[in-house]
Amino acid sequence: MDLADLIEPNRVIFAARASNKEQLLQDLASRAAALLNLDAQSIFNALQVREELGSTGLGNGFALPHARIEGLDRLFGMFARLNRPVHFDSIDGKPVDLVFLLLIPPTTGSEHLGALAAVSRHLRDQEFAAKLRKAANATALCKLLCDPQTGGATVSNHGPARSTS
Repeated sequence: MDLADLIEPNRVIFAARASNKEQLLQDLASRAAALLNLDAQSIFNALQVREELGSTGLGNGFALPHARIEGLDRLFGMFARLNRPVHFDSIDGKPVDLVFLLLIPPTTGSEHLGALAAVSRHLRDQEFAAKLRKAANATALCKLLCDPQTGGATVSNHGPARSTS
């Protein structure tokens, strides 16, 4: 699976603004709801319930909020690079500036576990994260994330693969 299978150009947010974790999750829920024609509050509530189980802030400035969402028929991903990092209760205590939202259909079996693991490994890669942080605009971010030939964002059950071009 490529990251491009999970996100599209209209799901890449450059310089997102949020003052805290809750505001960030509300913003992402609203954006996803508009694209999916689903209820934003339901998405936000599902994300909050998941966060209560333990923070999805995975360290090194990266978070992977995710939840099962009624009415969804396939995995849905969205990426946001924040204009200013926010406290996210991350495992390393550091604020977050790179966020990959993954929404999961309620009927999906273990497919989402592979996607979560692979996205996590890829975005926790310091070299790739540095490229994301240096991207000058949404187009550059999208190229890194959506085009496995240039960005190296190939995701599989065996982990990320990198392009040599």
